[in-house]
Amino acid sequence: MTQETNSPWRGIHLIVGNDAQMDALAGEVPTLAAMGINVLITEINYSYAYTSHPELRTDNPISKDRVRALVKVCREHGVRLIPQFQCLGHQSWSKTTFPLLLRYPQFDETPGQFPNNENIYCRSWCPQHPEVNPIVFELFDELIEVFEADALHVGMDEVFLIASEHCPRCKGHAPARLFAQAVNAYHAHLVGKRGVEMLMWGDRLLDAETTGYGIWEAAANGTHPAIDLIPTDIIICDWHYELCDGYPSIPLFLEKGFRVLPAGWRNVEATERLIDYAQQHRHERLLGHLCTIWGAAQPGALADFPPVRAALAKLA
Repeated sequence: MTQETNSPWRGIHLIVGNDAQMDALAGEVPTLAAMGINVLITEINYSYAYTSHPELRTDNPISKDRVRALVKVCREHGVRLIPQFQCLGHQSWSKTTFPLLLRYPQFDETPGQFPNNENIYCRSWCPQHPEVNPIVFELFDELIEVFEADALHVGMDEVFLIASEHCPRCKGHAPARLFAQAVNAYHAHLVGKRGVEMLMWGDRLLDAETTGYGIWEAAANGTHPAIDLIPTDIIICDWHYELCDGYPSIPLFLEKGFRVLPAGWRNVEATERLIDYAQQHRHERLLGHLCTIWGAAQPGALADFPPVRAALAKLA
């Protein structure tokens, strides 16, 4: 059953990696809720103590008991709690490759390439390897169960390695088709099979050239036509962190039929401008605002993060 957030979404997205961070977040929920926060998106990735695939746990993973404590306090204070598992891209950071591709290197979109992750941003898994999704879906299912979640965020931002010439399955394929294939598979499992809502970042669905965004906020590698190949009941988290004269992706996603959750970061002025622009395009499918953290504040100190306070003031 989907939990409705009837008032505008006033959300925070943050990465949570261990029990201490979970405890700090749980302790701050009453304060955040009193301020007006009603949605928390916790990016977990491989940092939970998975039982289906314990080989994919990071060191010092989050325990079930700590998740249950966060679930309880969020429910008590009317905060919708949504876990995130980062899909397709962002399978490495700097010289560190994350557990899936370490344990199953055959899943890599660029197998055997880029030693020590040099000359790339982040690794991707192959969207066409037949053994990837069955494993990932078991991780999805564990997060849905332990978080008692009615939605899951699948990430999907900043995918630069796709349709690689180094992948025997993807070489020569259209990036947009491969990207949409992955999105549609996750949607079929989450929405179709599990009956939960699906969220994702929107940048790979935007054309960098026509929108005027850079190659981070929009795609220059051919994935953007996937916007017309995926279900429109997906919630698009449309992130923009810098000052812009306008944010054309907001009306674009609305015109395509998506629900849209604009997202800002640490620049207070940019956050305020993004909210102002979004409010010029008021629509029942424009959900509210999401404050991303990305390490700029720690769990337990989110209430004092200036963009959170600025966003809540704008949305009051």
